[in-house]
Amino acid sequence: MAQEKYVAYVGTYTHENSVGIHIYDVDVTKGYMTERKVVPINNPSDLVVSRNRKFLYSIADEGVEAFKVLKDGDLEPINEQWIGGMRGCYVEVDDENRYLFVGGHHDGRVTMMHLNEDGSIGDIADGIFHKGMGRSIAQRNFIPHVDCVKLTPDQKFLCAVDNGLDQVKIYRVDYEYGKLELVDIIRGPLESAPRMIRFSRDGRFAYILYELLNQVEVYSYKIVDDMPVFEKIQTITTMGPKDDDVCAASGMEVSKSGKYLYVSNSGVNSVICYAIDPKEGTEKAKDDEVELAVQINGKVKARITVAADADQEAVKAVALEAVQDAVAGKDLKKVVVVPGRLVNIVAK
Repeated sequence: MAQEKYVAYVGTYTHENSVGIHIYDVDVTKGYMTERKVVPINNPSDLVVSRNRKFLYSIADEGVEAFKVLKDGDLEPINEQWIGGMRGCYVEVDDENRYLFVGGHHDGRVTMMHLNEDGSIGDIADGIFHKGMGRSIAQRNFIPHVDCVKLTPDQKFLCAVDNGLDQVKIYRVDYEYGKLELVDIIRGPLESAPRMIRFSRDGRFAYILYELLNQVEVYSYKIVDDMPVFEKIQTITTMGPKDDDVCAASGMEVSKSGKYLYVSNSGVNSVICYAIDPKEGTEKAKDDEVELAVQINGKVKARITVAADADQEAVKAVALEAVQDAVAGKDLKKVVVVPGRLVNIVAK
């Protein structure tokens, strides 16, 4: 059977060594990536690929930039557009490639951009500045910071996660007229700093990540009388047993299978894997998790926390993610999982 080929796109800040978007060829069998080239662009801090896989959209200092995805995964520049405010930090595109949505950390703005049939970015359709003030005036999160904009799975609403206001604002998307209408607000705990939102693969549940609380809140999601309804059903910590105050929840993704939720923590540089209950949408409690040491050639390089009943493939994926810098460019000979104890990676 021929091996499937994958390409990874990595956005960066370009003020030091990088000059743009890094393109990697991914070997899923051996578990490593090989850099192919770098496409020049100023500070592509967030990227999104269209659902039809024909286009890639990136944040840039100039606003946003569009690329055509070639057959071999290479990128061909199309155009760039100003977003009507300060530089953005997050991009999202609807499934039919009609609009590009941009979140602004620096100015608390949500921007809606027209997209053309050739993938190019058109003019600004709508733009909304969040207003208000958080409770921690002495801290960094007291003014609006839109850190994530994510469409609901049904494509009807846009969730704008505001790290400064401790809120997720829900906007109805008018695709015909290119407008956003505020219809609901999910209010998080005070001084929680929500960072992003993700949805289960079946669209029935939402997960909100809180940076300062190191928690994930689980919500059920449905539409009632054409209005979005979110109901909280669980709160779970992202911190491992030995983590401390330097821990800050930073990233979150649902696995392609929909069985697992992965959360990364900056400061302690850890990745936690939660098993998702397919019926309830809830995640495994801490008592149902284990901490494993990750070794490279017998030397401990990281520690990960995974669900106690996670299968070996899921454990290997989390372990390789935790030590990706250490194994980059090396030939992975073997990855051995010792249940309940460790993961040993043999690399040369």
